[in-house]
Amino acid sequence: MSEVDPLDAYSQVVTRVARDLLPSMASIAVRTARGQGTGSASVISEDGLLLTSAHVVVGASSGEAAFGDGTAVTVDVVGRDSLSDLAVLRARDAVPPPVSLGDARELRVGQLVVALGTPLGLAGSVTAGIVSNLGRSLPTASGRVVDEVIQTDAALNPGNSGGALADGRGRVVGVNTAVAGIGLGLAVPINPATRAIIDALTRNGRVRRAWLGIAGAQVRLAPMLAERIGSVTGLRVASVVSGSPADVSGIRPGDIAVSLDGTSVVTATSIQRLMVEDAIDREVEMTVWRGGALVDVFVVPRELVGT
Repeated sequence: MSEVDPLDAYSQVVTRVARDLLPSMASIAVRTARGQGTGSASVISEDGLLLTSAHVVVGASSGEAAFGDGTAVTVDVVGRDSLSDLAVLRARDAVPPPVSLGDARELRVGQLVVALGTPLGLAGSVTAGIVSNLGRSLPTASGRVVDEVIQTDAALNPGNSGGALADGRGRVVGVNTAVAGIGLGLAVPINPATRAIIDALTRNGRVRRAWLGIAGAQVRLAPMLAERIGSVTGLRVASVVSGSPADVSGIRPGDIAVSLDGTSVVTATSIQRLMVEDAIDREVEMTVWRGGALVDVFVVPRELVGT
């Protein structure tokens, strides 16, 4: 009886994912006033849309996508969103079939994932690893953070940014966006929130977000208050931008925000998540702890500009 190699099943999965997805992976090259930029991208639609990282195409309006079969096409930047580090490109000529997008919410720590891209200019590169953790936060150049980031130990190198992170079924569940250190890679998740961003970039070339104009830090609430509102933490307002919606509504430094529009506020990203297009110019209720009492403040977020 012949021995069965315990790695055969693992190898078969990685081989199948590579076979199915590599034809739809492209190396991206752009030229800007700052020089040349490179990265990776995935074809995501039959009509030639590609998905990559926003920082790969910053400052560029077009570039070149080169595929593993030697095909090279010009691509135009349809839209980029620095706050999510995602960008959508459109090819001027025919491209390979699209990948299948999955849902990162189905991932589990320890699950096999495969990273595909063109690191260091090496087309068709594949590495594999596991999901090391979920729910990380990734700071972006804009000063905001991307939530629910996937951490993996699949090897990533310069040029991997914009490439695909796939599960064992060959569904793209993330966009590789950073190399945080040896054995540590991060990917922006594919989930309903990022799908909405991709759709907005495709339709409008940008993502509209709301803005309050506050900065703060998470604080632990007193037990009596925590029990009363059902949360152990809140957001202490450290500063309020002069003339901002928060300033106009009367929010003050020192206030502790505990809810916004009916949703508990536990961190700065709790508010960031709620500042979507639907909140622009719509009055929302913010409950703050001020002077030993809960105070309801009504604020009208404005559109965030300059991102």
